[in-house]
Amino acid sequence: MTTPAVSFEFFPPRNLDQSFRLWETARALAPLGPDFVSVTYGAGGTTRQLTHEAVTALASHCGLNVAAHLTCVEATRAETLQIVQDYADAGITEIVALRGDAPQAQAKFAPHPDGFADSVELIAAIAERGDMTIRCGAYPEPHPDSPDTAADVAWLKRKSDAGATSAITQFFFDADTFFRFRDKCAAAGVRAPIIPGILPIQGWAGARRFAERCGTSVPQWAEEAFAQAGKEGEARLALDVCVNLCEQLIAGGVDRLHFYTLNKPELTLQVCGRLGLHPQNDIDQAA
Repeated sequence: MTTPAVSFEFFPPRNLDQSFRLWETARALAPLGPDFVSVTYGAGGTTRQLTHEAVTALASHCGLNVAAHLTCVEATRAETLQIVQDYADAGITEIVALRGDAPQAQAKFAPHPDGFADSVELIAAIAERGDMTIRCGAYPEPHPDSPDTAADVAWLKRKSDAGATSAITQFFFDADTFFRFRDKCAAAGVRAPIIPGILPIQGWAGARRFAERCGTSVPQWAEEAFAQAGKEGEARLALDVCVNLCEQLIAGGVDRLHFYTLNKPELTLQVCGRLGLHPQNDIDQAA
């Protein structure tokens, strides 16, 4: 089995305990040599400064290639592009450009009057700089605001044409879900490589809630398997399920995987180990 390249997603800490957790997660996963790590961005820009701080700290102290999430929500074009410039000044050369979710007070996304209308406009503006690697989101199952998968494929084509150099998918539970989406994107002429997003299941109840919010379908086999495993067998089953999904993807030609770590490294480390990826070096203890 081919050993895949990997990348990891973190979220920015909101308090001291979470800061220690992020640092521990980065230190545990960095020795696997990820292509990049990404740091998320809260709805409505609620973690804008926290994201910037986490991105710069991970890059400077862990030596990681960090991709900063950036959205169109509640910011003018000038404000958003200034954030990009601030990242460039800090040596950050990768952006995950997203439309973003609506703030909690809003029922659905509405662009700022002086802001970017959508992710395509944001990507095009960043691409004009010529100095950023731009990643975007992709949805193997319909985005909550999308009528169907065909619309999501069309949007990804527009994002690719605007300058996105790769796409990271929402998580899914069945490999065939990804393969069907990949085939439709190829048929539509999407040029950007599509990286499958993998969610190691830290807890089944939480994973189900996450899936409901994201529009990810929960297969009956998973419901039955986790119900039968119970709390005692859940961790072992979660590991097997994630490894099996990754192995199917690799067998189907996937050469890179993006893990949603939830700032918990243990399960991701176990999955990577089963896939043949093992830590090669440690971060300088003095860093």
